[in-house]
Amino acid sequence: MTVLVFALVALAVCALLVLVHRWLWIRLVRDTTAPGGRARRIGTALAIALPLLSVAALTTGRAGAPFWLQQTVAWPGYLWLAVLLYLTLTMLVAEPIRALSLRRLAHRDTPGAAPGRPGPVEAPAAAAPAAATVTAEPTAVGDGLTRRRFVARTVGGTAAAVALGTVGAGTYGVLRGPSVKRVRVPLAKLPRAAHGFRIAVVSDVHLGPVLGRAHTQRIVDTVNRTQPDLIAIVGDLVDGSVPDLGSAAEPLRRLAARHGSYFVTGNHEYFSGAQQWIDHVRELGLTPLENARQELPHFDLAGVNDIQGEQEGKGPDFGAALGDRDRARAAVLLAHQPVVIHDAVRHGVDLQLSGHTHGGQLWPGNYLAELANPTVAGLERYGDTQLYVSRGAGAWGPPVRVGAPSDITVVELASFQA
Repeated sequence: MTVLVFALVALAVCALLVLVHRWLWIRLVRDTTAPGGRARRIGTALAIALPLLSVAALTTGRAGAPFWLQQTVAWPGYLWLAVLLYLTLTMLVAEPIRALSLRRLAHRDTPGAAPGRPGPVEAPAAAAPAAATVTAEPTAVGDGLTRRRFVARTVGGTAAAVALGTVGAGTYGVLRGPSVKRVRVPLAKLPRAAHGFRIAVVSDVHLGPVLGRAHTQRIVDTVNRTQPDLIAIVGDLVDGSVPDLGSAAEPLRRLAARHGSYFVTGNHEYFSGAQQWIDHVRELGLTPLENARQELPHFDLAGVNDIQGEQEGKGPDFGAALGDRDRARAAVLLAHQPVVIHDAVRHGVDLQLSGHTHGGQLWPGNYLAELANPTVAGLERYGDTQLYVSRGAGAWGPPVRVGAPSDITVVELASFQA
């Protein structure tokens, strides 16, 4: 039954994408170019090739294709998905403008129409031959360009410029690297000696065929400049295997913090084999917390596996990580997905650090993220537990962020006794 539902949803999504691409082809290619012309042939070829590249970008990794092939299709395929989103939105906004412009043109080009009095006026019989020569195309504005096609090009060109500009700015934001965000979190159980303790929270780096070693190095340099006391990587570090991405993760070896660097799995680690990455980050000097706890001098640091691990019998185990601890001590939990906050509350966690949501990554994706997560970004309180959700340091799929800039968060713990 589950497979059938998935198949039906996938079929519906594919049908919707086909309809959207056909609509965009009509508006941006057919309506703006001359029949049989070179521009129409090129536009039609792109309307076929770009969706196929997007499908390839989404499937080659899961299909085990060579990494060079994944890299080849990833950039154009993923970027087209982002352009498609904003091109569709801008064209939907532009559609009423286009319709109104064409209606005015049709009225002006109707024989016998008078200003303010729409509708055709019956021509005398003697004028019938001349009226019969009126074509469906409005009067040309020069070089064979009709007014109808001029409107289509103006509206389509403006929409395309807005979409490409939005995606271009969002891509630049990702490739430039995450900014540093600072958040102060008071904890009632934190002793005075730990006041001002700084945790650098890094989530959702998503190393893969698009973001590689240079992106990792930018993140490492940014984190080290903050001089944190502890570094927490809270899942979705990679989209691929160690053989393909081991070199891209190598700069993590240079992370520096007085109390060390820690790692918990995200859902994407399980898509390529979580255990290989748990072993590899340990070789890079990070400490994996697999449903485990580390007793630091002034508080407990715990970590749980991601929910995706349940499919392998290695899901989150709050009892193992927190069950036998001294609840008089403050506890900070690393958990990739915010949805486990209610388990954290039941186990007396003071602060949960999460990622996963990307802050929505591509507006209006934040509204969809709100449907699946208790908190999409920022700090919120649930009972006696506070939850902080980072927007992440990378991007999944399209290397683009709109309305949800990437960040590395330095969480500064504060004691009520200070």
